[in-house]
Amino acid sequence: MAHPFDPAAATAAYLAQLPPEAHVKAQQYTQGGHWLLLWGFVVSVVAAWIVIRTGVLTKVEQGVERKKGRPFLASLVVAVVYLAFSWVLELPWSVYADWWRQKQYGLTSQAFTGWLGENILSALISAVFTGLFLALLYLLIRRARRLWWLWAGGLTAVFIVFGMLIAPIYIEPLFNKYTPAPAGPVRDEVVAMAKSVGIPSDKIFVYDGSKQSNAYTANVSGLGGSARVAMSDTMFKKGADIAEVRGVVGHEMGHYARQHSLWITGIFSVLAVCGFFIVDRTFPWFAAALNAKGVTGIADPAGLPVLTVILAALVLVGGPIVNTLIREVESDADRYSLVNFNEPDGLAKALVKTIEYRAATPSKLEEVLFYDHPAVGVRIRRAMDWKATHPKGH
Repeated sequence: MAHPFDPAAATAAYLAQLPPEAHVKAQQYTQGGHWLLLWGFVVSVVAAWIVIRTGVLTKVEQGVERKKGRPFLASLVVAVVYLAFSWVLELPWSVYADWWRQKQYGLTSQAFTGWLGENILSALISAVFTGLFLALLYLLIRRARRLWWLWAGGLTAVFIVFGMLIAPIYIEPLFNKYTPAPAGPVRDEVVAMAKSVGIPSDKIFVYDGSKQSNAYTANVSGLGGSARVAMSDTMFKKGADIAEVRGVVGHEMGHYARQHSLWITGIFSVLAVCGFFIVDRTFPWFAAALNAKGVTGIADPAGLPVLTVILAALVLVGGPIVNTLIREVESDADRYSLVNFNEPDGLAKALVKTIEYRAATPSKLEEVLFYDHPAVGVRIRRAMDWKATHPKGH
């Protein structure tokens, strides 16, 4: 007599595929990452304080305005100088947090020179786009005055959408090589999946993600015509089979089909309005606390370090809210994969391979506070619950 399928036992069996020491290591890496959030905030505050103490931004602003008399240009130059100064000050921390620690835990094979080159390139790109965003933000502060924070939400939405449109075409290829998935069973299966749910089937890519990370991952990026599904070559180096591909790519197709990028844009825009409103109300207090003597007010670009400290504090405190919203989006993508492609075991097998950088069984409080994806143990259990009620062929 056949025993009924037990989702709890099946979940435990999947998690047991990794030895206990691997789970302990994953837990240490994950919980250490929680502390990095706090220490990263401290580093950013110290860097901002140092910039304020030097008075360099006030000197730059006065120099530009004296020669050109253009407040927008002055804001742009001040922003770029601040971003460059901050990058230099925070580089030792970035080396530890973003490269050395990944090396320690076996999550990257990238040489330091390769990491540094990409970090410099990323900083240059950020200087252009973030500098322009900040210059426009200060333009809003000067022109919109009391309601600048409301208009800033719209500015944030515009930049997010713009970034989504251009990233797959112009930015991501600077860091990785993207090639159409090669002819064969995997591509045939993915194309068939895309056609079955009405998603464009000509934008399925494999990229050399192993250059930066040993993590098993895939993603969907872009918006509208620039959107694409990309699978890291680490998936196949770690033995992904057709069932895993169906489960993982089905999840990424869920992001596309359910228009999660637009939902996230809207959510982040609303949060930006709230954040900038708080900036508007608390700027004088933070300026005094940081001893920003040369800053004349919130409309003064030389006060950018003060503004960034406030935003960094809000990001730290508001992290659980953002994480909860994104977890819902990720859960929805899992449901889409299960409903449309019914590969609970494929999804579960793939999820097990992500445990090394995201501990599988955190407490509920830890998951709520720090996880931007549902815990792997939770996701596998949901997949097994689905399997129990939706057997193949039914």
